[in-house]
Amino acid sequence: MKKQFSTSWKASKRKSKQRKYRFAATHTVKHEFMSANLSKELRKKYGRRNFPVRKGDEVLVMRGKFKGKKGKVVKVNMKKLKASIEGIQIARKDGTKVNVYFQPSKMQIQALNTEDKERLKALERNKASSSKLKGEKVQ
Repeated sequence: MKKQFSTSWKASKRKSKQRKYRFAATHTVKHEFMSANLSKELRKKYGRRNFPVRKGDEVLVMRGKFKGKKGKVVKVNMKKLKASIEGIQIARKDGTKVNVYFQPSKMQIQALNTEDKERLKALERNKASSSKLKGEKVQ
């Protein structure tokens, strides 16, 4: 197997190659791995099905022990490819509280953090292109 990251790699049945692809991925590709589904309102508004999770986004947990809990994303760990949510913690045996990390695929974005102007531009650009495909007028 090659040591460098391959952008032309499509798929493999081998688990080791899949793991290697995820670990050796570039930062931009890892950013795509951090995508979570948008709520139905946001899907209609922006014309996208999913979007990368960022600090400050309001999300809903869809699976697991904390299913149904809402909160803001406190931290995004690009190395683990997981995010922690405000107010969702577990207690260790010594009594200390620790944040729980969730996979973005197990979350649904309820409200986007739109403080970053570049992120807004990306959303609007996508909205315009999706409306062109549908044949709608862009405002």
